[in-house]
Amino acid sequence: PYKSFSDVIEGKEGRFRENLLGKRVDYSGRSVIVVGPFLSLYQCGLPSEIAIELFQAFLIRSLIGRHIAPNLRAAKSMIRDKGPIVWEVLQEVMQGHPILLNRAPTLHKLGIQAFQPILVEGRAIRLHPSVCGGFNADFDGDQMAVHVPLSLEARAEARLLMFSETNLLSPAIGDPISIPTQDMLM
Repeated sequence: PYKSFSDVIEGKEGRFRENLLGKRVDYSGRSVIVVGPFLSLYQCGLPSEIAIELFQAFLIRSLIGRHIAPNLRAAKSMIRDKGPIVWEVLQEVMQGHPILLNRAPTLHKLGIQAFQPILVEGRAIRLHPSVCGGFNADFDGDQMAVHVPLSLEARAEARLLMFSETNLLSPAIGDPISIPTQDMLM
């Protein structure tokens, strides 16, 4: 069956909604944010389920490189079984990889910031309450996207320019955005 031009562009499977407005991206995830008062400004709590998916390729390479797993199949099996050695190696892998957190809509520079991930239990991303100002986020069910910068240059850029502790002032007017909130004072 032939499709007219309007058939090609309209609807959920149309060109705009299918390809242009939203695309699937590797090394990314999404979850609800909750308060993590025990975290430093530059840290975020990354749920272990999300972390193991995001860093799986790095984890496999590390397990094989350290001769903990002899091959790809064994490494994947170890990750699936989630033994204690997997969590240790994952912690080490995550040390060298900052992650980017993004809250839509990203209207200015502070809508996407870099953090050092820390493994946490549960399924929610944990954030220090002081960094929410830049994202215009609160803890009433807001969601954030997580991205892993892959190249060495992208990781360096994330560390130098995008780390949350270096973005404490508004780029527009220079006022502090990291101030105590009502949530912190209670």
